[in-house]
Amino acid sequence: MSFTLPELPYAYDALQPYMSRETLEFHHDKHHAAYVNTGNNLLKGTEFEGKSVEEVVKGSYGKNQALFNNAGQHYNHIHFWKWMKPNGGGAIPGKLEQQIASDLGGVDKFKEDFIQAGVGQFGSGWAWLAVKDGKLAIMKTPNGENPLVHGAQPILGVDVWEHSYYIDYRNRRPDYLKAFLENLVNWEHVEEMYEAAGK
Repeated sequence: MSFTLPELPYAYDALQPYMSRETLEFHHDKHHAAYVNTGNNLLKGTEFEGKSVEEVVKGSYGKNQALFNNAGQHYNHIHFWKWMKPNGGGAIPGKLEQQIASDLGGVDKFKEDFIQAGVGQFGSGWAWLAVKDGKLAIMKTPNGENPLVHGAQPILGVDVWEHSYYIDYRNRRPDYLKAFLENLVNWEHVEEMYEAAGK
């Protein structure tokens, strides 16, 4: 099972003005494609050939750093594209909203803490909403790491590598994170992953 670059689930200009066509063309067609191509080359002849992306991510962590970096970023980006949609943001589905209220102190507090995780991630990395030990948790990871390797299931992630926002926001990472939460998040995909994580 080699890595394949997924199609974007919307047109390149569908997320404007919050994420530009230029950003998506660079981010998807260049950066994500590079993780796929490099990852496939690094997979060859390893014990991970034929395994799912999740298995490669978990199995290569701490053992094969180069493969892990590319597999991790491939996994993260497969979902990143689905975690966004045109006219995203808005209301959080009921059951998930209740869980956010109970585990994270409410929607406003969740948004504040999620943005803070993204702003506070020094350098490149990701901010996450994940399910860990049956509860929702906000996490941040460096580089291509994700909650899978920390015993958690990611249900929402935002890329804070500069290539994800620099064309549109320059160095204003907090503005990018706010726009992501308020205008881009596809809460239906988050809800699907939340329900899958509970099984």
